[in-house]
Amino acid sequence: MFSFFKKKPLSSAVPPADEPVSTPASAPTQPVNVPETAPAITPESATKEPGTIDRLRQMFGAGKTTPPPDSASAAPVVAAPAAKPAPAPAPAMVTAPVPVPVPAVLPEERAHWFGRLKAGLRKTGSNISTVFTGTKIDEALYEELEDALLMADTGVKATQHLLADLKRRVKDTKATEPSAVKELLAQSLADLLQPLEKPLVIGRFTPTVIMVAGVNGAGKTTSIGKLTKHLADAGASVLLAAADTYRAAAREQLGVWATRNTVEIVSQEGGDPAAVSFDAVTAGKARKKDVVLVDTAGRLPTQLHLMEELKKIRRVVTKADATAPHEVLLVIDGNTGQNALAQVRAFDDALQLTGLIVTKLDGTAKGGVLAAIAQERPIPVYFVGVGEKLEDLETFSAREFAQALLS
Repeated sequence: MFSFFKKKPLSSAVPPADEPVSTPASAPTQPVNVPETAPAITPESATKEPGTIDRLRQMFGAGKTTPPPDSASAAPVVAAPAAKPAPAPAPAMVTAPVPVPVPAVLPEERAHWFGRLKAGLRKTGSNISTVFTGTKIDEALYEELEDALLMADTGVKATQHLLADLKRRVKDTKATEPSAVKELLAQSLADLLQPLEKPLVIGRFTPTVIMVAGVNGAGKTTSIGKLTKHLADAGASVLLAAADTYRAAAREQLGVWATRNTVEIVSQEGGDPAAVSFDAVTAGKARKKDVVLVDTAGRLPTQLHLMEELKKIRRVVTKADATAPHEVLLVIDGNTGQNALAQVRAFDDALQLTGLIVTKLDGTAKGGVLAAIAQERPIPVYFVGVGEKLEDLETFSAREFAQALLS
């Protein structure tokens, strides 16, 4: 198991494709244009080389084998006075996900990301930072700060929480300068966002089935492509499921991302989304894939019949794998502010979300919506995005986000 604080290149070359992607006979699927650089599907490649997932776990510092305390300290068994001690029994395998913590000192790659995040949140941050340009700490400052936070779509509950916590910190530290109050606000915001900071762990299940939902225009399919890049760079084998069969060119768009990332894709033109999802999960199990990413159709939460279709996809995925889906992610547009919070409520009620991907934080003055989500629906934010490039999607850090917003 491993999490995505660090990225590694693929450990081996990928053979060219000789055969089209096949799908199980449970539904009449039509394989889609597997890129020439995609791995060939052969009986020999259906079974992964033994020990591959163990090497991935060792690579990312997760799932290491640790001997039980009792067996490690047990005394050797002596058969007779003259006999040699019998060897202790081999320790049992223990595989538990151990997320890699964010380093205290940001590496060069992370520092570049922090710069992009800071630039993306500049509009939101500048509206809040202007409050601290004065020379007094009084009720007028707190009133201006309240207005700025509400304008940033922080929400009423989160704003009240931040103001109350900030006043307590100012009193405890006896701060007298507005700049010091600004730093205390950053600390308060980081503490509020801390429950949202959680790594996406892959490897507890094989394959790990990730179902991705979102409204039209939120950047769902693009985020899936970027997430695929993250997974591939970390050494995971990925299978994409093009279950967005309603939107024109959605299948082709996901196919482009499959080609860019050299991964396989299962889809059918105009087919049933649930059937495509079932086939992809079944194929992922047969081919020993690490991850199956299911792209669902974008829809508004007010379209109840479409939300029922999403519930159906979840039920059918469970029929293909009783433990799946292992992750249900919602992609939300950071520009939509409080509407993003409404989407989180609706999709969580319907699908029981396990994580969020927040996109398009660049150029928006409503970046405070994460504080509103943390206050009302503290669902982990696995990734945040500030642009269209592959490197513009990164893992979420509460401390980084608070510092970028108020720096």
